[in-house]
Amino acid sequence: MNEHCPHCGLRFELEPGYFYAAMYVSYAFSVGEVVTLGLATAMFTHSESPWVYVSVLFAAILIFAPFNLRYSRLVLLHYLSPKIVYSPAYQEALDKEVD
Repeated sequence: MNEHCPHCGLRFELEPGYFYAAMYVSYAFSVGEVVTLGLATAMFTHSESPWVYVSVLFAAILIFAPFNLRYSRLVLLHYLSPKIVYSPAYQEALDKEVD
């Protein structure tokens, strides 16, 4: 992930460990995916074997890991951090530095 926004120059990690909070968002995503896929597996396979569920859910966690990493950070930045706002002044200051 970039340290600064290439468009406006905003520093993404506002404080050390800022993105640790994204782990909670990622956990919520994972729980939703696992519950949904667990219920779908139960409905479609009617299997009583725990290995069917373990294999489906383990594969789902591995497949969705990149999605969860990226979008948990985006959700944290855009929806759960109200003090981060785009300001055109950032772009003007960045343009002055480049010139």
